[in-house]
Amino acid sequence: MTTLVVAAAVFMALHLIVSGTGVRDSIVGITGENAYLGLFSLASVVTIVWLAISYNKAQRGSDVLLIDAGTGFRHLGIPLVLLAFLIGVPGLLSPNPTSVRQEAAAQKSETVRGILRVTRHPFLWGVALWSAFHLIANGDEASVVLFGTFLVVAVLGTFSIDAKRRRKMGEAWSTFAAKTSNVPFAAIATRRTSFSAREYFDWRFLAAIVIFVGILLLHARLFGVSPLPPGMAV
Repeated sequence: MTTLVVAAAVFMALHLIVSGTGVRDSIVGITGENAYLGLFSLASVVTIVWLAISYNKAQRGSDVLLIDAGTGFRHLGIPLVLLAFLIGVPGLLSPNPTSVRQEAAAQKSETVRGILRVTRHPFLWGVALWSAFHLIANGDEASVVLFGTFLVVAVLGTFSIDAKRRRKMGEAWSTFAAKTSNVPFAAIATRRTSFSAREYFDWRFLAAIVIFVGILLLHARLFGVSPLPPGMAV
């Protein structure tokens, strides 16, 4: 369990301190943007693998149950995780100034469309919803650490990315941010934009459905637990 906690701390430090503050700017000033992105990507992959290995070892031990949400809540898994995919996957597939090396998208008037009308951080909010469900549904100590780490990094990451883009892009970021919102649906609620079904229900929506169904059917083989109701496992 100690190893999992250390891995989680390193993952959070990597994304919230190294990447999320002026530390990043200092490193880029020394290494250059390309080298920094390469090293950061490598460190992220290594740390995620470390987290996964530590999590599996912790669960094989005498893991403590911290949250017991009951079977009823776990049955909400399919619709809640589907919603996470319907937010996150279209976000990954859409041009977005908050994504790596896509700052130029802020200059294009057609950028704020589809899922970006809901939030300018769709992938991270999808991860937040996914991790929050798994944290509560599993409830064991190892799951609280693992999924809690992803939840914290995803939510705080939205604010750190906003700060980085504000420093780097200036007025271009302010113009983009004024038409969008970090918190989902806030820009729509304040009438800075409006939801467009025609823009959202496109090939990205279909891709999210396909990926979700694929993972749903393979979940038991990949992770050892079926999210399907009893009697429907494949």
